[in-house]
Amino acid sequence: MKKVCIVTASLRANSNSDALAQAFAAGAEEAGNAVEAVSLKGKKIAYCRGCMACQKTLTCAIRDDANEIAEKVKGAEVVVFVTPVYYYSISGQLKALFDRCNPLYNADYKFRDVYLLATAADDAEGAVEGAEKAVQGWVDCFERARFAGTVFCGGVDAPGEIAGNAALKQAYEAGKTV
Repeated sequence: MKKVCIVTASLRANSNSDALAQAFAAGAEEAGNAVEAVSLKGKKIAYCRGCMACQKTLTCAIRDDANEIAEKVKGAEVVVFVTPVYYYSISGQLKALFDRCNPLYNADYKFRDVYLLATAADDAEGAVEGAEKAVQGWVDCFERARFAGTVFCGGVDAPGEIAGNAALKQAYEAGKTV
């Protein structure tokens, strides 16, 4: 059994991204893993100030929701970042969280596999490449971690448009393999 942390970055209710996250979670749970989902909806996450105090204290000096989320990421063996694709990259909320996970750099983090689940209105094959690059850049800062894979669903915009899409099965199957 592995501990899986799924971080969803869509701020929309019933978003297509959330549907992908739920499918991944269902597969991971069916495979016997412990899954915890964390939504950035309603969370207060300030921007990193670049003070670098976290490198000595292993915690961020800013007191908001990012600290608790970073601890959940730190303690998971598998981390799944879920985001809508905005301007061919990850959402701003997720980028702010990445920056605020800087205290994990010198910490004894547990995660080894990091996944990306992403949705976009654009259904072009390359629409997710910027988001993948952003996640890969974050993973590259953690030498014991690897970017384990992406599930992308393009061509969905309004909430619920993902219903019946093959990407939901792909997310479920990816969850079963963790």
